Amino acid sequence: MIQIERILDYAIENDASDIHFICGIKPMVRIVRSLVPVEQCEILTPDDMNDIYDYLVRGNMDKDGIFKNTKKLDTSLEYANLRFRVNISLSDDVPLFTLRIIKNKLPRFEDLGVPDIVRRMTYQPQGLMLVTGKTNSGKTTTLSALIDEINENQNKKILTLESPIEYRHKSKKSIIVQKEVGVGGDSLCYSDGVKNSLREDCDIIVVGEIRDRETMDAAIETAEAGHLVIGTLHTKSCAETIDRMINFYDISDQSTMKYLIASLLKLVISQRLLPGTDGKLALVPEVMVVDNIIAGLIRKEKLSVSEIEDAIQSSSDKGSIGLINSIAELFVADRITLEQAKAQIEEKNIETLNRTIMQLRIKKGR
Repeated sequence: MIQIERILDYAIENDASDIHFICGIKPMVRIVRSLVPVEQCEILTPDDMNDIYDYLVRGNMDKDGIFKNTKKLDTSLEYANLRFRVNISLSDDVPLFTLRIIKNKLPRFEDLGVPDIVRRMTYQPQGLMLVTGKTNSGKTTTLSALIDEINENQNKKILTLESPIEYRHKSKKSIIVQKEVGVGGDSLCYSDGVKNSLREDCDIIVVGEIRDRETMDAAIETAEAGHLVIGTLHTKSCAETIDRMINFYDISDQSTMKYLIASLLKLVISQRLLPGTDGKLALVPEVMVVDNIIAGLIRKEKLSVSEIEDAIQSSSDKGSIGLINSIAELFVADRITLEQAKAQIEEKNIETLNRTIMQLRIKKGR
């Protein structure tokens, strides 16, 4: 019989970020981006997978019903004073499981490598801020550290909408209300939670994920009503984020939405995580502060991703940080290799990267 808690202990002791239970192979853990088998375990069988399911669902009929009806389930687990984000799905009609370990102690905002302009933007009285990136790019950690920073230093009422809740915050200088989204949660969907926040006297609304037009509508309406909305999107760059926001809408509505987005969007940070030369993960941020130039580009009839990228590169005086600059900074600081740096950008930008590296070395006297 599989010893599930022994595997959880192994993952915690080895500072893993994720645990994978997949039938037909040994349990796997992800450590600094590498997948490592738990060698002391046997190959997982269908019976093992059913035992893991029972352990994670724990006889909860609502959760069991959701999984049987939708063939997927997002839930959480508490073990050894830690929280785990749990995803259950199917492969060949056998359950498989992905567990993300949520550390109790949040890293300090300044230790994450997130540029300070992101923190400063939270003092905006209203508008829309977005933290974006692909899966496993550290969005949740950045968002939670940002909430903690506001909680420590500002007197606000903060409402968070999450699926599921990962970091548990305690009210400090701010009041924090956390709501879980989903069947059996505190709000059925993100859009309902955002709309209801208008009646809850909130200053800041944090939306765990903007994944559809209804949630984007609600976020824009709430920002327009005088609140600061901070949300996340699964996009790989700041320019792609703008494109995604606009494409939530029908072509007939896009012109109007461009003007709304240009006036309400304050900042986008798009981030990536790379294995660093020091054995730790290095955060690569791209930051777009929406100034008059970028707002003008958003309002244009035809959105140009390359024009937005160029505007970010040339708006460092406003707080924007281009992807090439971030990559070059990390390489010059010996945090990543040149191969890693080049792999993050298109071939046409290699020359710009080399030039930026040379300029930084001259500036730093290297």
